[in-house]
Amino acid sequence: MSIEPPESTVSPSAGFPEGSPEGSASAPSRRTFIATTAVGGAVVAGGLIGGPSVLGAEPVDAAAQAPPSSLVSVTVNGERRTVTVDNRTSLLDLLREHLGLTGSKKGCNAGACGACTVLVDGHRVNSCLTLAVRLDGAEVTTIEGLAKGERLHPLQQAFIDQDAFQCGFCTSGQIMSGVGCIDEGHTGSPEEIREFMSGNICRCGCYVKIVRAVEQTAARGK
Repeated sequence: MSIEPPESTVSPSAGFPEGSPEGSASAPSRRTFIATTAVGGAVVAGGLIGGPSVLGAEPVDAAAQAPPSSLVSVTVNGERRTVTVDNRTSLLDLLREHLGLTGSKKGCNAGACGACTVLVDGHRVNSCLTLAVRLDGAEVTTIEGLAKGERLHPLQQAFIDQDAFQCGFCTSGQIMSGVGCIDEGHTGSPEEIREFMSGNICRCGCYVKIVRAVEQTAARGK
């Protein structure tokens, strides 16, 4: 008995019209064409994703992308501090992020609310708008530097006496601005205090008591 398989009676071109490309023995089948195209596409995609840039550009050195920085030395609350910071760092971020002095609050971060007020060389400034690199050699006083040990600054005590705060978020900026207002001599009347404290916003609405606290401190200092 013969064990050879019978010859197929189906011609290579069966199922396709005579003369069509699929009908020729050398033409790939539709299945072969789709599989080849898919594999080729994956290879091309892999080359585009994992291969070098088509423009031949070399990777940029990470060090070259680093922003410029500077060494800044300031006296904060009587202590000399030297820190290397990004040249775009604000005084507020220097105090909070680098020196750990979080008493100065970040409110609007646009100089409109006064929550970040500190004293620089005795003058009131919005620390969120002040670049740290411009203060090399300056003397900065924050809310943490007002008290003398366990003894509160007179204005801090006046805020307690007059109950001049509620949520407390703006309080540090209010007190620092009030200290500056008193040192500048702008405490002749409640109206004058309101005018020179107008850059400090209290969203709890404690303005009357804040003015009284400033008045109390100014009167005791005379």
